[in-house]
Amino acid sequence: MKEINIGRTLLQKRREKGLTQEDLANYIGVSKASVSKWETGQSYPDITFLPQLATLFNISIDELIGYEPQMSKEDIRKLYVKLSDDFASKPFDEVLSSCREIAKKYFSCFPLLFHIGLLLVNNCMGTGDKGKSLSVLSEAKELFIRVKTESDDAELVQLALNMEACCALMMEKPNEVIELLEGTSRKIISNESLLAPAYQMVGKLKEAKSTLQVAIYQYMINLFGALTDYLVLCADNIGQFDKTYKIANDISDAFGLEKLHPSLLIKLYIVAAQGYAMLGNKERAMEILEKYAELVTGDIYPLKLKGDEYFYLIDQWIEELDLGKSLPRSEKIIRRSMADGVINNPAFAIYADDSRYKRIVEKLNELLKA
Repeated sequence: MKEINIGRTLLQKRREKGLTQEDLANYIGVSKASVSKWETGQSYPDITFLPQLATLFNISIDELIGYEPQMSKEDIRKLYVKLSDDFASKPFDEVLSSCREIAKKYFSCFPLLFHIGLLLVNNCMGTGDKGKSLSVLSEAKELFIRVKTESDDAELVQLALNMEACCALMMEKPNEVIELLEGTSRKIISNESLLAPAYQMVGKLKEAKSTLQVAIYQYMINLFGALTDYLVLCADNIGQFDKTYKIANDISDAFGLEKLHPSLLIKLYIVAAQGYAMLGNKERAMEILEKYAELVTGDIYPLKLKGDEYFYLIDQWIEELDLGKSLPRSEKIIRRSMADGVINNPAFAIYADDSRYKRIVEKLNELLKA
C-alpha cells in the first residue's frame, strides 16, 4: 500500500532516463529550482503538468503520483489481521478512525471496503456502549450497501447483501432482514458433482478428491451452523431439542470437530447450555458448560482454519480464501468473548451460587489472563 509521493517517483524515473533536473525543467518549462522542490517534497507540480510528466516517463498519472486505488488480496489480508490485532490492543476510537481513513482512501476498492465492514461488525461490541455499537454497525452496513450497489463481482455482491442483512439483524431490524432476503433463491446449486467426475475422467484424481473435500468441508460447516441455529428455536420442545443436540454431536464426533474446527463446537455448547438452563435441566446445562470450559481452555490455540488427516487436500483452498487461515477477530478478543459468554451470560445467573458453576467460572477466568 503506497502513499502519494510524486517526488520519489520523479526522482526515480528521471534517473532511469538519465535526465538531469535541468533537462526535466526545460522539458516542462519551469525552473531547475522547481524540479528540485518537487523531488524533495517541498512543493508539488501544478496539476496541468501531470499529463506531460506522465507522458515523458511513459507511465499513468496514478503511477506518477504513487496512488493505488486498489489493494491486492494479500495487502487486504495483512491489513485486516493488523487492524484486528489493533482492536484487541489499542483504544477502540483510534482503530475506528484508522478504518475510516483507509476506507475513504480506497473507496473504490470494493474487496477492501467489504473487509473493513467485516472488521467493524466483528469488533463493534468493543465500544462498551450499545448506542455506539449500533452506530458502528450502521457504518459497516453502509459499506456493504456500497459494495452491493457498485461492485461488478457477483460473489462479492452476494456476500455484501448477506452482511447487510447481518447488520440489520444485529441492529434488531428483523423486517429489514426479511425484506432483503425473503424470496432470494434457496436452491443449493453445486458444481462439484460435475467438476470432480470431469477431473477423474482426465486422470486428475487429486484434483477430483480436492474438489469434493472442499465441498464436504463447506457443507459440514453450513450444516453444523444450521443445526446450532435450529437448536435455539427448539427450546419449546424438549424432544426436538434433545434430538437436534444429539445430531450435532454425532456430526462433531464423525468429523472430529474438537480438533478440526473447535469454534463450531464452542457456539453449540453455549446454545445448548442456555437451552437446558431455560428448560430447567440444571444437570445437563452444567455438564455442557464443563465441556465448554474444558474445550476453550485446552490445546486449541492458535485458532485457525485447517485441514486434517481426512481433509488433507484443502490447505491450498484455505490459503486462497480472503483471510486465509486467519479468523475474523483477533485471538485475544475471541478468548475474552468466550469467557464472557458464560461469566456474564444472564441465562446462567441462576447458578451464581452453585459451587460447580463457580469452578467453571474460575477455569474460564484463565482465558482473561492469556
